[in-house]
Amino acid sequence: MILGLDIGGANTKAGSADGSFAKSVYLPLWKEAPLVEVLREISGEKPAALGVVITGELADCYKSKLEGIESIMGAVRSAFTCPISFWGFKGFQSGNLMELAAANWSASATLIAQDIDDCLFVDMGSTTTDLIPIKGKALAAASDYMRLRNGELVYTGLLRTSIGALMPSSRIDGADVPTSPELFAITADAYLALGEISGDQYACDAPDGAGKDHLSAKRRLARLVCADLEELGEAGAMAIAEQVRERQLDLLVRAIYRQSEMRGLEQVAAAGIGERIIAHACDLLGLQCIRLSEKYGKKISDIFPAYAVARLLADQ
Repeated sequence: MILGLDIGGANTKAGSADGSFAKSVYLPLWKEAPLVEVLREISGEKPAALGVVITGELADCYKSKLEGIESIMGAVRSAFTCPISFWGFKGFQSGNLMELAAANWSASATLIAQDIDDCLFVDMGSTTTDLIPIKGKALAAASDYMRLRNGELVYTGLLRTSIGALMPSSRIDGADVPTSPELFAITADAYLALGEISGDQYACDAPDGAGKDHLSAKRRLARLVCADLEELGEAGAMAIAEQVRERQLDLLVRAIYRQSEMRGLEQVAAAGIGERIIAHACDLLGLQCIRLSEKYGKKISDIFPAYAVARLLADQ
């Protein structure tokens, strides 16, 4: 087995080059998560070689990105005994550790350029959405900071985005009601209340540490406007959930339109746990959408950078 790892701040993902193994573990590094222990468990698959991409260096438990990269590399090396290759935005690591920072999109885009050709690669995870133009090769900026500036990274995801940050107000009973900027509810609550994800797919911490069921999600949504669910009513909570869905879709439509127009791309390759939302945005824009779940399988789409770095290592 050739195995790939994508170690992020919130999730650690693993996938094999042949597609037979795919796993995602919620592992928030800023909460002193047991990274080494989880990696040792994954190493039980006994890979012949390991490819790694790192995005967790931005977790605020580290004083700098470099400290994060070195810490994560150390954890990987202590857990695996097979040969290990780290992927940076210029390819497998050549010496400059900062090239490894947030380079998972680069592995994905490199594989997509081989397997699909020119397109806009869009990967929506639990926390962020990558939009990587590909014309022969990936054209995105190297750093998260520059990708944010260029619109190639949008800090919104299917699960962990704070709704108070996503939309400053909500229309309830004909009135525009400001939403609290406190971390009362996240996008996972909206999609859970709408029945678009299950409790099992709510793969992160609930803001209040309570249940991952419809009633608990609606209670958290009500708290956004400083109300109890009994005070706001179920219709009010659901109105907030529906507007979250509309707002996030609108953000994605605008981001995809900007990149596709700028680069002259009419085809989108959609990946990640938010693949369905990307496909909806493409429909609204009249763009062709290749869903990677249909090409590689849903489990692979959900952990695509881990699969991509494994494939690239196997090819090498």
